Amino acid sequence: MAVKVLIVDDSSFFRNRIEETLGSDPRIKIVGTAVNGTEAVEKATRLRPDLITMDVEMPKMNGIEAVRQIMQVAPTNVLMLSSLTHEGARVTLRALEAGAVDYLPKDIRAWMDRSSDLRKELIDRVVALGTSRNFNTNAAFGRSPSASGSSTTMVFRPEPSVPSVGSTRDVEVKSALEARRQHVSRVHSGQDQTVSGLSARQQDSLSKVSTSSLTKPTKLPDCRLVVIGASTGGPAALQAILTRIPSNFPHPILLIQHMPSTFTKVFAERLNQQCAIEVREAVDGDRMRPGLALLCPGGMQLMIDPRQTDKLKIIPGDERLTYKPSVDFTYASAARLYQSKVLGIILTGMGADGCEGARRLKEAGSVMWAQSKETCTIYGMPQAVVNAGLADAVLDLNDIGDLLSAPNGKK
Repeated sequence: MAVKVLIVDDSSFFRNRIEETLGSDPRIKIVGTAVNGTEAVEKATRLRPDLITMDVEMPKMNGIEAVRQIMQVAPTNVLMLSSLTHEGARVTLRALEAGAVDYLPKDIRAWMDRSSDLRKELIDRVVALGTSRNFNTNAAFGRSPSASGSSTTMVFRPEPSVPSVGSTRDVEVKSALEARRQHVSRVHSGQDQTVSGLSARQQDSLSKVSTSSLTKPTKLPDCRLVVIGASTGGPAALQAILTRIPSNFPHPILLIQHMPSTFTKVFAERLNQQCAIEVREAVDGDRMRPGLALLCPGGMQLMIDPRQTDKLKIIPGDERLTYKPSVDFTYASAARLYQSKVLGIILTGMGADGCEGARRLKEAGSVMWAQSKETCTIYGMPQAVVNAGLADAVLDLNDIGDLLSAPNGKK
């Protein structure tokens, strides 16, 4: 059955372009358009679409208020279209706070040029979100820190592990590319069934088999570093988790969220306002320490400095790597330097980024947790890890938050 879409935009140019793009795919059916937020709420209630594309700035009622009202009267997955500016990032995050599940940049040049990359990204995102029934009706944005504990100034420095290094950037890029090459080889040989060769029903069946023998952990594993990867639906998921972590959390945290460069600094600032731990966008040379969460800047890659393993290196996003930032890239760097002392957590998102990095973590003896299908906006990245047999636990989002809020297993 086709995904039913309602298009909301006060610009006739954008309405026509979006309708033209989505209407070209047989998996999508346009059921209506709206020119302002008031009309959007009325049509969402009457037409019951599977997905709504929503502009931000509109007359009568803006997109943020429209999302807030839609989530109250007719919960629907909403994809925001917003500008790639600092203010656009702030407004988009407010829309996610109101209940929107994802966003796409509104680049006028790409729309005018009818960019094939933009067309594919929009269609893929609409189909994935339109078939998901996990609505963001309980957004974590705006929550006050509920965690307690004293802050710490203790410097985090694990036992050094210094490999022979030429260009550290090339080493990590080649590592990530080799992991991807091995993944493709396993898929073609039938040894790995984590990608699109299986139907949705087959993927679900494989997930059930892969998780049937897993037990729910009662506390954090023995680790020195927590690395969390996320994509679609990740901002709300990350906030739901991080706002529950106490300020005296005993480990540093690295965050890899697929997000444009103009968004990550604003996102980190909002997280920092709401969390008991310190959260900020990472910069080259940052030192990791307990109670500090560092978010990789959009368009860049985050790795651990092999010569000073409490420091980070932020490097330009290599064109050979699809995602910038890449969860695979950072997982692989952590596995290489921290071996068995990493807790990897893979959250909601499209695609399979993180799967090969998770394999590197598991080979090194580390622990992997995956978010459950029931609490994911898009069960793509976690499913890839689960179906590859790499997850030590599959947990609801609240359970992940509970475990991180009480690292020793005691509330």
